[in-house]
Amino acid sequence: MIIAIDGPAASGKGTLAKRLAAHYGLPHLDTGLLYRAVARVLMDFDHKLDDDAAAVRAAQALEPSRLDDPRLRGREMGEAASVVAAIPAVRAALTEWQRGFARRAPGAVLDGRDIGTVICPDAQVKIFVTATAEERARRRFRELAGRGETVTYETVLDDIRRRDARDSGRSAAPLAAAADARLLDTTSLDIEQAVRAAIGFVEAVRREEG
Repeated sequence: MIIAIDGPAASGKGTLAKRLAAHYGLPHLDTGLLYRAVARVLMDFDHKLDDDAAAVRAAQALEPSRLDDPRLRGREMGEAASVVAAIPAVRAALTEWQRGFARRAPGAVLDGRDIGTVICPDAQVKIFVTATAEERARRRFRELAGRGETVTYETVLDDIRRRDARDSGRSAAPLAAAADARLLDTTSLDIEQAVRAAIGFVEAVRREEG
């Protein structure tokens, strides 16, 4: 069983994906880490983030161990990843990496922005997780502040809106809900409520498939 979870930044899709993976005993891949890792390589070697050739080389040589780098989790890397992810050749280089992960038995849970539309269009379960920009900014602000990062809510909200525009407007695999995805608006839900709703979606699909 492949579960594809898509949505904008700070919608809760990552936490939801981890919980679903644990519930169903499936491996989980946060595909956003792939783009953060590529951006990290570029920054480490003083390449510009819009250097297409260097970004593609980094994507093609990406090692799974790089996804464990704690530096990938900060606000700066989220912004950098959004820039790198807009490069069509980078997305193409990472597509088979992600599909290979999803194809392994007994399946997987993948979260990102184009899982249900591009990476795994045949996934049995597709969920598009969303929330208002203001609520997502509040969540991200609390997360960053909890890590000790010095940032304001207004700055985080600006980042969220800028990333939404970039992710939705890019030519390659823009952020969008698959036509057959189930929408989960988490604006007024806590994580436990969101997990219950998502499990309900998965179980409904399993019943439909008999």
